[in-house]
Amino acid sequence: MTVLPIVTAPDPVLKKKAVKVAAVDDRVRQLMDDMLETMYLAPGIGLAAPQIGLSERVVVIDIGRSEENRQPLYLANPEILWVSDEDNIYEEGCLSVPEHYAEVTRPKAVKVSFLDRDNNTVEIETDGLLATVIQHELDHLDGVLFIDHLTSLKRNMILRKLLKQKKEAAADK
Repeated sequence: MTVLPIVTAPDPVLKKKAVKVAAVDDRVRQLMDDMLETMYLAPGIGLAAPQIGLSERVVVIDIGRSEENRQPLYLANPEILWVSDEDNIYEEGCLSVPEHYAEVTRPKAVKVSFLDRDNNTVEIETDGLLATVIQHELDHLDGVLFIDHLTSLKRNMILRKLLKQKKEAAADK
């Protein structure tokens, strides 16, 4: 497996709407495996293809906190079919917005349809942390970051810090 570089905000690829994959074939399975390895090493609990610079509707998720508890979820062309009326608030972070966290309000439960690693159509209904992570990652496929759910003042402050860090890193090279 290959560990892939993670794109950080404010990179324009993170704001593009990703395109559907034709099918989950060997190329997409390899992409999913590489994304999962990248996510585990980061470490994170979700990763969308735009975060590695690919504008494709592919996501990997694993909310298991240790190797023994791993239960990876592979999603291609995911679509939210239903959201609950009740909301949850979680403190979210993002591998593409490093070292920044904020409380985000999202629907508590979701029903989602997607193609799995074997190209089968699957529907799941879930709540809690997994529902939040699914919504967070699917936002990436539509060019939305968790900071886009914040006030413009908070969002702009975070983006200015990230831009400053990128400029400093480029100057150090």
